[in-house]
Amino acid sequence: MRIEDLDEMQRLPLFSGVEPAHVDAMLKASFLQRFPACVELVREGEPADFLHVVVDGQVELFSAYRERETTVGVLGSGKSFIVAAVLLDKIYLKSARALSPSRILMIPADAVRRYFQEDAAFSRSMAIELALAYRSVVKELKNQKLRSSLERLANWLLAHHVQTGAPGRFELPFDKKVLASRLGMAPEVLSRSFAALIPYSVVVSGASVQLNDLVALTKLAHPSTTIDDPSS
Repeated sequence: MRIEDLDEMQRLPLFSGVEPAHVDAMLKASFLQRFPACVELVREGEPADFLHVVVDGQVELFSAYRERETTVGVLGSGKSFIVAAVLLDKIYLKSARALSPSRILMIPADAVRRYFQEDAAFSRSMAIELALAYRSVVKELKNQKLRSSLERLANWLLAHHVQTGAPGRFELPFDKKVLASRLGMAPEVLSRSFAALIPYSVVVSGASVQLNDLVALTKLAHPSTTIDDPSS
């Protein structure tokens, strides 16, 4: 890893407050790799050899069973995967692939487990990652079980609108097929759901989305703090 890359990796939130010598030891054993879109990074059922950290880009977590596949989540910069498998020295329960060209820091699992034991600050970072992942799973479970497909789409649109800071207009961050899977619906159901949002002044053209009546869309979505608020 180049010196400038080492300096950048040391500033990752994962290493905040961690003993510098421990950070250096982990990074010297690590790999910083660039991956093009669609490359598989982690395969479900294989041993957890590395903790992966998304430095930049987007990564899709997914799982497959027989002929079916579903998106479990989409991760952006600063997010780690898959912490539980690494700490427990277990197999991966889901797969991962790059959704866009991405830089990924790969920290050997044995180094992660060692400094989890030896460095209290690193242990806290790992505990926070696990806690956030758990809360994300609970929110997603509630989202899937308590809402219709239309409500899930409406809430996702509102949340992404807030995340991008765009004034009612944004580009979908990934393919509609991925979005459908992320929301737990078939692509044709997503298409029908977008059509059902036309009376709420939602205009979709390719990857471009325009929300012309946020008040009406919010009344339909009825967002919940315990499901939709990323800070909760």
